[in-house]
Amino acid sequence: MGNIRFDALKIAFSHELVESRSGSEVEKASKVENNERVKDYFARDVFTREKMKEYIAQDVLNQLFDDVDNGRTIHRDIASVVAIGIRKWAIEHGATHFTHWFQPLTGGTAEKHDAFFRLDRSGALLEEFSGDSLYQQEPDASSFPSGGIRNTFEARGYSAWDPSSPVFLIGDTLCIPTVFVAYTGEALDYKTPLIRSTAALCHAARDVCAYFDKQVKHVHANLGWEQEYFLIDEALYNARPDLMLTGRTLMGHNSAKSQQLEDHYFGAIPARVLAFMQELEYEALKAGIPVKTRHNEVAPNQFEMAPIYEDVNLANDHNLLVMSIMERVAEKHHFRVLLHEKPYAGVNGSGKHCNWSMETNTGINLLAPGKNPYQNLQFITFLVNVLMAVHRHNGLLKASIVSATNEHRLGANEAPPAIISVFLGKQISAVLDKLEHATAEEAIIINAKKEMKLGVANIPEILLDNTDRNRTSPFAFTGNRFEFRAVGSSANCGAAMLVLNAAVAEQLTDFKAEVDKRIERGEAKERVLFDVIKRYIVACKAIHFDGNGYSDEWKAEAQKRGLDCETSVPVVIDRYCAPDSTQMFQTTGVLTEAELRSRSEVKWETYVKKLQIESRVMGDLVVNHVLPAAKRYQTMLLQNVLAVKQVFSTEEVASLNEMDYSIIRQIEHHSGAILDGVERMTEARHKANRMPDERSKAVAYHDHVLPLMAEIRDHADALELIVDDEMWTLPKYREMMFVH
Repeated sequence: MGNIRFDALKIAFSHELVESRSGSEVEKASKVENNERVKDYFARDVFTREKMKEYIAQDVLNQLFDDVDNGRTIHRDIASVVAIGIRKWAIEHGATHFTHWFQPLTGGTAEKHDAFFRLDRSGALLEEFSGDSLYQQEPDASSFPSGGIRNTFEARGYSAWDPSSPVFLIGDTLCIPTVFVAYTGEALDYKTPLIRSTAALCHAARDVCAYFDKQVKHVHANLGWEQEYFLIDEALYNARPDLMLTGRTLMGHNSAKSQQLEDHYFGAIPARVLAFMQELEYEALKAGIPVKTRHNEVAPNQFEMAPIYEDVNLANDHNLLVMSIMERVAEKHHFRVLLHEKPYAGVNGSGKHCNWSMETNTGINLLAPGKNPYQNLQFITFLVNVLMAVHRHNGLLKASIVSATNEHRLGANEAPPAIISVFLGKQISAVLDKLEHATAEEAIIINAKKEMKLGVANIPEILLDNTDRNRTSPFAFTGNRFEFRAVGSSANCGAAMLVLNAAVAEQLTDFKAEVDKRIERGEAKERVLFDVIKRYIVACKAIHFDGNGYSDEWKAEAQKRGLDCETSVPVVIDRYCAPDSTQMFQTTGVLTEAELRSRSEVKWETYVKKLQIESRVMGDLVVNHVLPAAKRYQTMLLQNVLAVKQVFSTEEVASLNEMDYSIIRQIEHHSGAILDGVERMTEARHKANRMPDERSKAVAYHDHVLPLMAEIRDHADALELIVDDEMWTLPKYREMMFVH
């Protein structure tokens, strides 16, 4: 009988030999052979504003663009005209079907394809795509997570066109980005509250900008995501049931060589991987995703891609789309993409660093130092208000990024810790320190010509790289933006971005109310701004930390500062429905109390189901793979001991078999511990499943099932080192992580 592990290794090795040719199949069918440049195919599969001009009347377009740019609802009459142009463009480019492409609370995307035709009364086929089909569809809402908003017998839900994100083609299907809401109006997705949060942020930031520049009419949030991922040969992936069913290895001893030499990071990209990356970029660029960067990451067979910044809603759509494209392209190259935050224990996990900033319609980045005193006061104003927002809602921001998968990554192997703090760097910290200790006369200087000077030296000389990088900070200022590094690689960016947008919107609104109240009393605007900012600098000092976030000293210090130090994912999720969170979401109009409760329920339920699946898979693996291999090897050793006894004397046997005896005893110890652990784990799982509500179940899985899984893993990994290599049936870390 063959060994599935060695069969998989043979297949993987054949993939290396066949597909490591430089450029391989990508060059044959892409831009290289056709001598195309990026500009020739960028957004080829997207119905861009420029392409709309060829298919839609200019007066309709003017109304459409004006409504989109100003956040107004698109009239159905406009949608009907736009739909005709979209259908014509899509069919000319080979489309036969269309779908509303939405983001349910599963964390991924969903789609239902319909053909571009209907039958008339005579049975004749008519091509059709109406304004109603573009504007709205009715997917089954009962089969998606709703957290109690929808009962299983209440199936009606609606997907509605988001015209701010362009339609695009995938193969023969026209994809229409949409929101997804219940029949009763509550959001059942990530896009709806994300759009609400950007509107709230735009309104609040625009009002604060009026203190500095009356020309600012609109502010939008930008997002630049950095997507980390692992690649594994598909044959080895298929030989690991845990990877196939859970996305991570539930057992496996560390390779003797992994990332400790740091030789993979930014190293030469292997030819086979480069071929995958080239095709991935080609497909992404055709879909209008402006991917720009690719490189090796820290762990073996870990990589990263990143685009140019875009509006946060569009950027989030593009990230979800690129994850789908990655999986499709990887299969063509006999790879599988691992987007789990921690597919391998003991090495770097994968995140999705979200670089966030705010930009005005006048082209000013509100988080970049300016060229004059007013712009620098504006920069300090927005910087400090972001700090205040993060300080007020640090627990909620953590809740936005925790999950059953991300909890394995946070605080381990270069991932940020599970305590939200802000890194500013020496120069910005020095500026805030000086403002904190300055008087109004020292900080705001107005001369006889009524010209203002900001009495903080060298702000105009601040460069984009004004600070070192801190890899242990979950929320770091990096020169002209904040980098939220705690977001997981498999997550929907919208979950974190809608919380950040809403928190900053609330803070800016409160800031403006306080400043306006004092200005109305006759106080000078500049002095009031300085006074409030100075008080905020002091009030949010607890969130500011530039040191080593991994240290035990910081954990103790964070506790003293009153920061949220909770590490239990089910308990962290409580922050969604905390009074201050509920008030923030309601006042900004981002989420209702019912929507918050539903999201908490979905998060707890998802946590339970993922750990439930993992524990079942682990039980299957140890019983059907690990223990049989261990017993076969133990039996072989026992047979050897018996054979030796028949040949050698009693005195000789005592010395010859000491090693065999030791290994036999070790196998028995670890095997017994595994069987006992599986029995206790199964009982703990059954007990958790009987809990009365999803939160109680999630807490029980975290507190009782997860520790037993770790205990079982320790014994299984010990057996991997003992058992004869030829008898071990599961691909090992040294094989999975170093196949190129």
